[in-house]
Amino acid sequence: MFKKFTNGCVTIVNKYLPDPFLFAVILTFIVFLMGIAFTGQGPVDMIKHWGNGFWALLAFSMQMVLVLVLGSAMAQAPVFKKILKNFASLAKSPGSAILITTFVATVACWINWGFGLIIGALLAKEMARQVKGVDYRLLIASAYSGFIVWHGGLSGSIPLTIASASGLGATAGAVTEPVATSLTIFSPLNLAISVAILVAMPFVTKAMHPTPENTIVVDPSLLKEEAIKEHANITPADKMENSKITWGLTVLMGFGYIVYHFYTKGFDLGLNIVNFIFMFVGILLHGTLRRYIDAIIEAAKGASGIILQFPFYAGIMGMMTGGNVDGVSLAGVISNGFVSISTAKTFPVFTYLSAGIVNFFVPSGGGQWAVQGPIMMPAGQALGVPAAKTAMAIAWGDAWTNMIQPFWALPALGIAGLGARDIMGYCVITLLLGGIITIAGFLIF
Repeated sequence: MFKKFTNGCVTIVNKYLPDPFLFAVILTFIVFLMGIAFTGQGPVDMIKHWGNGFWALLAFSMQMVLVLVLGSAMAQAPVFKKILKNFASLAKSPGSAILITTFVATVACWINWGFGLIIGALLAKEMARQVKGVDYRLLIASAYSGFIVWHGGLSGSIPLTIASASGLGATAGAVTEPVATSLTIFSPLNLAISVAILVAMPFVTKAMHPTPENTIVVDPSLLKEEAIKEHANITPADKMENSKITWGLTVLMGFGYIVYHFYTKGFDLGLNIVNFIFMFVGILLHGTLRRYIDAIIEAAKGASGIILQFPFYAGIMGMMTGGNVDGVSLAGVISNGFVSISTAKTFPVFTYLSAGIVNFFVPSGGGQWAVQGPIMMPAGQALGVPAAKTAMAIAWGDAWTNMIQPFWALPALGIAGLGARDIMGYCVITLLLGGIITIAGFLIF
């Protein structure tokens, strides 16, 4: 019965889910029409909001390109390949390959979402090389499924934002003092949800593995590792590119800053420092700057989806947050609609659901907080809901619908060489599982 339901989801998604770029275009048209209908703004106003927001994610887009490119380049180093091979060797069957991949990816995403996205996809690819009979689509979907815990983890942008006084600007006075991470990330509620997903998800993804006749195994030739290029060391230019001195000084400088960063800022794993670590660990492991350059050139081939689609999502965010003369925005209408039907008991659940809906159109943790923080935090305070619980409801809602929103899957798909429709059918199941566990957590605690 479970496999039939899973197969049905996979079939429907394969038939009806368009390419992620077309998905972004369709969402653009939907938000355009909804903005006109629900905020009373005209077509010109919505086009203005769209155009004004179109380039608002340029810095973030570059960060995401670097997550993909630097993470992939690091993994091409011989030492790193050996580590992944050792992990993959633990799997002795298709089921165990799915289980291990899901578990490792979930833990890695809880530690840091950028790290987890890359590690999960690379481990899944190595599993496909070593384990016969494992469904490649489900492997990548299992790796991506771990991403559902990111906003409850150590790199969760909302709990980290409200942990400092400078991050309270979006709370409209509802929170006047920083909210310690002991009340958000390390609260019994958040840890219970995270652990429940970590324990249940691997077994659910394992149970989704298709029967042998429905299994799609990747052609091993497509995953064949490129031989390490050998470069001549004849001309002065060759010698500079292969110089151990230049390489060593570069590595020394990079790791010097990494040590300084953690010494002065503690365990701060923001996206910039993660990319910085990816870059200099990659340079270190490749042994020369020339080899690292070659790895970057190869890794950059998978970044086209991010480059093309992120400006459209920035435009969608512009239309979602663009207000009329009274300051009413489409995101505000959605959030206020859920607030109007909430009680103190149900408010966190409705906040979670509304955040899941808004996440389709504003797929960014920081953007989500800017949109919903000013609405949900004062409403929660008025109902007597703790600020930390309201904030984590927004955070988990933001992470929840990532399972069927292709935006965040692009780095993993770029590494895997797959399209969104290849994995999203399986991700529907992880969406349902995550939703059940999270809603239960907010109702129980």
